[in-house]
Amino acid sequence: MADQAMQPPPGIPGTAQDIVVWSADYLSYRWSDDHPMNPTRLDLTMSLARQIGVLDGIELVEPMAASDQELLRIHTPAYIEAVKRAPGKGMSILNPDQVEHGLGSDDNPVFEKMHEASAMLTGGSLTAAREIASGRARRAVSIGGGMHHAMPDWASGFCVYNDAAVAISWLLDNGFDRIAYIDVDAHHGDGVQHAFLHDPRVLTVSLHQHPATLWPNTGWSSEVGSGAAEGTSLNIPLLPGTGDRLWLRAFHAIVPGAIAAFRPQIIVSQCGVDSHREDPLADLALTVDGQNAAFLAMRKLADDHAEGRWLAVGGGGYGLVRVVPRAWAHLIAAALGRHIDPQTPVPEMWRDRVRAMAPSVDLPQVMGDGGDIDYPAWDGPGGAVEGSTEAADRALERVDSAIIATRRASFPLLGLDPEDPRD
Repeated sequence: MADQAMQPPPGIPGTAQDIVVWSADYLSYRWSDDHPMNPTRLDLTMSLARQIGVLDGIELVEPMAASDQELLRIHTPAYIEAVKRAPGKGMSILNPDQVEHGLGSDDNPVFEKMHEASAMLTGGSLTAAREIASGRARRAVSIGGGMHHAMPDWASGFCVYNDAAVAISWLLDNGFDRIAYIDVDAHHGDGVQHAFLHDPRVLTVSLHQHPATLWPNTGWSSEVGSGAAEGTSLNIPLLPGTGDRLWLRAFHAIVPGAIAAFRPQIIVSQCGVDSHREDPLADLALTVDGQNAAFLAMRKLADDHAEGRWLAVGGGGYGLVRVVPRAWAHLIAAALGRHIDPQTPVPEMWRDRVRAMAPSVDLPQVMGDGGDIDYPAWDGPGGAVEGSTEAADRALERVDSAIIATRRASFPLLGLDPEDPRD
């Protein structure tokens, strides 16, 4: 696969800017008052990014909602019509037998203007894609996106329309024929993988909590793509409790080699932050520092292999106050080529605002968690843990088992040696 020809993508390298796509309409994507995906997290992120200076001198790019024709790139006509009709059928569906296209379930309750709000999130990711394809932008971030579970005819996992898949489909029709999608959400990026399972032009990579321990229970190492696209799906399942150092070890043992072999023209990243140790819906143990290290690693891959083209979207993350705003402020900074020192104090004005909203929450003092991101580089199967009985080394051994399972399943299909740590 590394020997396949690569056509030059559109755009004019060297003249592009780094942009943030944002609309206050993102906040209308609100399932219910007690739903874990609360748009307050987006509002608090943008507020924090402004107050800490990340957005100084930046003019936000306003998106337009995706049209039905654009949504049809991924979703079926019947599903789009069902989303439009759903609010008129009642704001809650108590009988599970009445759930249509996944709409009205506990995860995906019906809400007013569901279609309009979901189309706006998708429009944000499409706007980012267009800005990069035109050459006006090099990097673009839209934290409202990342709805990676949505299927062609089914709402799933808090996701109505699959914005990342729609944006990738658009890019494929507008000058790009080698696109890498990297998903670091705690949950498997099943909807995007499904959309491109048979398409060799798209490499999908997902690092997530092990499917035996977390919904949607997919994303095993053996899932490698199908037909002509065999080898273009990579899945790295990690056990509960995996923290910064071992998560980063797994990332760097697999993702850079796969990206280098695939040679993408653009990298699309789903940057869900439910991998944090405080997240209530998952069981990984990253810190904000580890998550930022992942963002910076994906940015570097774009710089090294895709002339800097990087489209970053949001995703999961249910630590609405303590986690998501800080993590995604770092993401915005990464996309803009700026840096936030993890010891930077969280602005008191932001803390005052949040205290008024959530007086019982113990607010973070600084922009980092003091995480250890000095990961041990992978040195081949067995590595340095053979014969060890220490708890930390047992954790290392489990992570290495996941690494080698994925490398052995996928690397030969990419023309790489799974046993050679240089690949």
